[in-house]
Amino acid sequence: MIAINAQAPAFKEEAYQGNAFRKISLSDYKGKWVVLFFYPADFTFVCPTELGELADSYDEIQKLNAEIISVSTDTTFVHKAWHDNSKTIARIRFPMLADPGRRLCSAYGTLIESEGLSLRATFIIDPDGLVKAFEFHDNSIGRSIEELVRKLNAAQFVREHKGEVCPMNWKPGAKSLKPGINLVGKI
Repeated sequence: MIAINAQAPAFKEEAYQGNAFRKISLSDYKGKWVVLFFYPADFTFVCPTELGELADSYDEIQKLNAEIISVSTDTTFVHKAWHDNSKTIARIRFPMLADPGRRLCSAYGTLIESEGLSLRATFIIDPDGLVKAFEFHDNSIGRSIEELVRKLNAAQFVREHKGEVCPMNWKPGAKSLKPGINLVGKI
């Protein structure tokens, strides 16, 4: 089971990116933040709405020293076919990791064994490879990329500002809290 502040499970798998196939591993991104974005399958209905929005936010996320890796149980050839046949998916520049062996989905606990598909799940991993946040959704419920970016900003803020925490709906520029100082009569 994945735990907050635990080492993220390592992987080395095939991905499709930039009209090419290549092996990627979590260790390739040491020193960067990583967003692992699991989704059920290519050529579906909710997935392109999420992945399209993620593609549109890619530059913003990269400015935060973060990389996105999308993951499904499809093969790299299916990723390429979807990329070649969908205007929405054609906007994707981040790696689309293939997990037909279900190794990564199993390691991260996203696999729906009876279906051979992944749940919608997002993991934020810090530059040291530690899991800082994760969420799981029923596959019929799409995620909010705006909330993902907010959580990534908050995780980075607390890493850089030891002893401070981010209250609900915190965004960059808002006030943080210092436990033991802000708690009495302020909340």
